Amino acid sequence: MTATLRVVLDQVVAPTDADLETASRELARALIATAPAGCDVAAIIPSVQDAAGELESAVPGLADVTRASLARRELAASWQLGIAPGVGGGMIHSPTSLAPLIKHDRAHDNDQTVVTMWDLAAWERSGEMPRTAVTWHRAMLKRAVKHADAVVVPTHAMAERLGEIAPLGDRIRVIAGAAPSRFAVPTDEVGRRRALDVPDGCLVVSGSSAASARLAAAFGAISTSGADLPVVVLDAPEGDEPAVAELAAASGMAQGRVHVRGALDDADRAAVLGGAVALLAPSALTSFPWRVLEALAIGVPIIAADSATHREVVWDGGVLAPVGEDGADGALAEALAGLLGSTAAVERQAVLAADRGRAFSWLGAAERVWQLHADL
Repeated sequence: MTATLRVVLDQVVAPTDADLETASRELARALIATAPAGCDVAAIIPSVQDAAGELESAVPGLADVTRASLARRELAASWQLGIAPGVGGGMIHSPTSLAPLIKHDRAHDNDQTVVTMWDLAAWERSGEMPRTAVTWHRAMLKRAVKHADAVVVPTHAMAERLGEIAPLGDRIRVIAGAAPSRFAVPTDEVGRRRALDVPDGCLVVSGSSAASARLAAAFGAISTSGADLPVVVLDAPEGDEPAVAELAAASGMAQGRVHVRGALDDADRAAVLGGAVALLAPSALTSFPWRVLEALAIGVPIIAADSATHREVVWDGGVLAPVGEDGADGALAEALAGLLGSTAAVERQAVLAADRGRAFSWLGAAERVWQLHADL
């Protein structure tokens, strides 16, 4: 008898977040690759036109696909209310918070539902998010408290913080994500950077003008350190460019020195990182630092805010510097000046980053997911 793990893949066919799309796709592929004998992987997706071909291309090898009767937005609203007709039971794993969290019988019917939380944004920066998004995430956590057999988080730091927010007890499990499989600097990196109008030898920061991203601290550190390298900001929301430019100008950076870019595909991000001297990660939010993982994967030196998350993820693969609650940048500036002080320091940190990056893989994550469901 075959045991089927059904994975919620709404982000693959109807993405709302690029990182969640990547995580869903990569985990599903890895689950198929690591499926134990007598097990296979199926998908649960919202109603999306022409989704079958797209899904087969993104995640080949699925044993079956359950298509809900609702589009993604309506499905999210329905599951938020605990209404999940036609989904069925069995082993269900969601790489995100979206899951059919309803009453089920794990002991007698072998039904189990596991969800994943990659950040605590709805609790830590709720004022920077749309109210509807905050409400949805908080409601889904309440449903998880009632009905989830386990809640997966990517770090022990997040597990501890989530345990303070919700009474989940020992149902919180830690399984880290990774950079996209085969994430590497493309052979046409120079052409890609030229097309993006991104300079070589830059410093990279990821974030927005929102206070929680602490871009001001990064810009201040760069100015204070005396570094005269160009700066590239990744993942800026559409329309946020003027606000980011204001933050840069307030930190004393000359106009035109900062290049603001929005969401880029994997190859373009790898090309930008391939031309970077270092990545600065000033935010201290309890969230999985996707760009840090990507920088580690290709050996880019990292200078990160000394937070519980970065201590766990970066470990000895980068330089950690305290950043005060007010965004104080003195320690970041000192760390950056130390890194840029010699070619040998940059080369050493690049080797340490690449070594640390090898600790994360989607295949390893998938093996732990299979073990989690076996334990349940």
